[in-house]
Amino acid sequence: MKRFTALVLTVVLAAGLLAGCGANDKKKAAIEKYGSDTLKVYMPTVYIDEDVVPNFEKEFGVKVIVELFDSNEMMYTKLQAGDSYDLLIPSDYMIERLMNEKMLQKIDKSLIPNMSVLVDQVKDMSYDPGNEYSVPYFWGNVGIVYNTKNVSPEKVEAEGFSILKNPEFKGHIYLYDSERDSFMVALKALGYSMNSDNEAELNAAYDWLVNISKTMEPAIVGDEVIDNMMTGAKDIAVVYSGDAVCILDENEDMSFFAPNEGTNLWVDACVIPANAANPKLAHEFINYLLSDDVAYANTEEVGYASPNKTVLEKASKELFDGNVAYIPRQGYAKDEVFHDNEVIRKKISELWIKVKAAK
Repeated sequence: MKRFTALVLTVVLAAGLLAGCGANDKKKAAIEKYGSDTLKVYMPTVYIDEDVVPNFEKEFGVKVIVELFDSNEMMYTKLQAGDSYDLLIPSDYMIERLMNEKMLQKIDKSLIPNMSVLVDQVKDMSYDPGNEYSVPYFWGNVGIVYNTKNVSPEKVEAEGFSILKNPEFKGHIYLYDSERDSFMVALKALGYSMNSDNEAELNAAYDWLVNISKTMEPAIVGDEVIDNMMTGAKDIAVVYSGDAVCILDENEDMSFFAPNEGTNLWVDACVIPANAANPKLAHEFINYLLSDDVAYANTEEVGYASPNKTVLEKASKELFDGNVAYIPRQGYAKDEVFHDNEVIRKKISELWIKVKAAK
């Protein structure tokens, strides 16, 4: 028995040494290929399958350090403070701001052959023509989730975002605590561009939101809207399409609609900071994220639409069959992409505080 135990221990130790040698070889190869074996990523919370990073580390012999942010503005503040990362995943308007401020480096497309899998709808967006600085990660719309037992589809389709002012649903509405998205809703409901910097139009949108705040008793919430709508806590909520996917998946009474007056078509994308210490490994990770298996795992975990054409089609049939929120509305003339505008940014930030205080 002792001899057997000793033999097993010898084999285990030998296997460990061999594994260690293999790991060291991979680490050495990674340093030779990329210049470093460490990648620093800064990305939104709950936005990646839990196995993706460990699998990437194992396959490429590297270490990935992931930090999470709650908002684009939080990310921007850290960058301004001097924090350095190799890869970021911000939203479209923030990418435009980073580009304008010379804080990003161009993508070397020769290092990302998987860009060939991208759906046309996320290519060549107005905030980054030609995808010179960004590679899409997830995309979607903003729309209305509603309880079909208490709100008819016909009423939602007829009223669009204005259903938020319908007294029939007083006290049964969630607004998302996002100044940018909330003003988008108001501007679209009034027939204006969501990128308007016209003072009269912005003030009209403010009045529209204040009216709702004072008369409709909306709950202004963050991500808790997802769990709350899953349980049917209220009848109507303004949400991102990916969150709507999760809600509809858990509660068959819920549905989703992108209003006819138009809405936000958004893209979150991978970018490489100008001061990145390891851009080569960042390119490798972006290419990895676009691969079929990884993109499928991510969209299954998060619920947002994949930019990978094959995965988008496959997931819509296998994972989210019948879920009307999964594939974003495409090619609709009234839908827009947010652009960075300092006038809008400052104005709506000030006005949104007043909206929330108007109850």
